[in-house]
Amino acid sequence: MSEVQIAQTAGVSGGLYLTAVGKAAQIAVIEASRSSETGKAIITFAATYWRPIHSELMTHRDFSRNAQSSRAYPTAKLLEKVRTKPAGPIHWGKNQPGMQAHEECFEEIVHPRTGQLLSREEAWSMMAREAADWASSWAEAGYHKQIVNRIIEPYTTITTLITATEWDNWYALRAHADAQPEIQDVAYTMQSLLPDLEYRSVHKGSFRDPRTWHLPYVSQAERLQRDTTMFNMLAMSAARCARVSYLTHDREDPTLAKDMDTYIKLVGAEPLHASPLEHQAHNAGVDERSRNFQGGWVQHRAMLEGAGGIDIFRSNMDIARR
Repeated sequence: MSEVQIAQTAGVSGGLYLTAVGKAAQIAVIEASRSSETGKAIITFAATYWRPIHSELMTHRDFSRNAQSSRAYPTAKLLEKVRTKPAGPIHWGKNQPGMQAHEECFEEIVHPRTGQLLSREEAWSMMAREAADWASSWAEAGYHKQIVNRIIEPYTTITTLITATEWDNWYALRAHADAQPEIQDVAYTMQSLLPDLEYRSVHKGSFRDPRTWHLPYVSQAERLQRDTTMFNMLAMSAARCARVSYLTHDREDPTLAKDMDTYIKLVGAEPLHASPLEHQAHNAGVDERSRNFQGGWVQHRAMLEGAGGIDIFRSNMDIARR
């Protein structure tokens, strides 16, 4: 693994995120918390990587995740990215038996129609441009982006929000020479951030106290506002996590009204759209499991579903701090 570039970048509501850029992957730590009672850490990463390897990340069931959606992202913006800077492999593996391609291939590619000889990079860029042209034609004919954007997925990146307490299996399988190099890049770049992480020390206490919560995308200033209820803070975090689907969570200043509107749409939907509620966790201070979280971290989603509905959950949470 080559050396990564680590920096601090600006985020939601004036927050700063520790970030790293690997060979291609870009990783940001949105929130890192540690239970004072159990010692168990919980981390939320935002990871951007080559889209074709997304399925390899999805096999890890200890992860809570939300990902950029091809059905939500504007086609024009995606086409521009594909035409100017298409995503692709970081290691051009040579064919051999088995799943691994340890040796790299440098052979030229024969254009299937013209017979022109192209370098692997030239061929990939040409394929991306041609796919973009086809996608543009489909869009002009009136087809929805859930069709059009699929045409160019092999040349795009995806941003995924990942929250977990259990990471050992991920690093054992993906920060490993047998993994595909592009998923190795994600795992090794994540690992590079761990020595510099500053965890929030979270004590057990009332679930109405934001100091007992892991709350991605909610700034310290917002947590200190005395007239903001815990319910509002959970809505703010969940709504901002949901926006990774169309990548606006860091593109605009969030407002409580906008966050609340998004949250109510999530929890009021039939069926419930609750995956963005899996990134917030309360420190119960007891070393027990809650869904895919361990070490006493209780998921927001588990609490809402356990309450039996949004109205009861809100009445439990919606008490302003004096």
